[in-house]
Amino acid sequence: MNRWILPAIALAGAAIGAAAMVGYDRVAAPDGASRTQIEGVVHDYVLAHPEIIPEAMRRLQDRENGSIVAANRTAITEPFGSAWAGNPKGDVTVVEYFDYNCGYCRASLPVVAQLLKDDPNVRLVYRDFPILAPSSRDAAQASLAAAQQGKYRAFHDALYAAGPVSTATIAATAAMTGVDIGDVDSTAIDAELAKNMDTARKLGLTGTPSWVIGDRVLSGAMPIDELNRAIAAAREG
Repeated sequence: MNRWILPAIALAGAAIGAAAMVGYDRVAAPDGASRTQIEGVVHDYVLAHPEIIPEAMRRLQDRENGSIVAANRTAITEPFGSAWAGNPKGDVTVVEYFDYNCGYCRASLPVVAQLLKDDPNVRLVYRDFPILAPSSRDAAQASLAAAQQGKYRAFHDALYAAGPVSTATIAATAAMTGVDIGDVDSTAIDAELAKNMDTARKLGLTGTPSWVIGDRVLSGAMPIDELNRAIAAAREG
């Protein structure tokens, strides 16, 4: 048997089962119908309206992610030093996993800035996730040194503004923002990066930027409307 058949069957079963949860809200079963009859009605509805399956799968994925986020919430939402922005007592925490070599992360900078400007009750936590190049880790170590010295946001913005990441741009950014990259607790920085990598693995993150908002995990560069919807959903609980 083709090795993909069984996983495909399992996925299809999960999709139909998840879609059934959506279908229950959209179909009317006969009064006094048995469970088997109701399930049959829902089954037929799902087959007749397969467009609800993506929505159902998203709900299922959100539920599974919610359990993972809940089990690792401190590792996700508690910042390393000053690696945060916005309202420290905000009612919603937006977590961004990013890489300084990521063009989509760079493109997200104005979106994040607009979000913080428009919503005074958001706390943004930066999670260094250096996966794209060796220089990504060098940049992350320098930025976390800045976080230890209370200068994370200044270093973060300046390094992006400096252009492509290199030893020279990291050193120049550190000098410009007053960060002493020789005065660091390297053990704590290495532990932070290892924790971020481990948590990202548990969350199934494979690229940057990735976001955790409430119990939801989002991947890729997000328009501000999408981030706002996720924040509103987190506020609703």
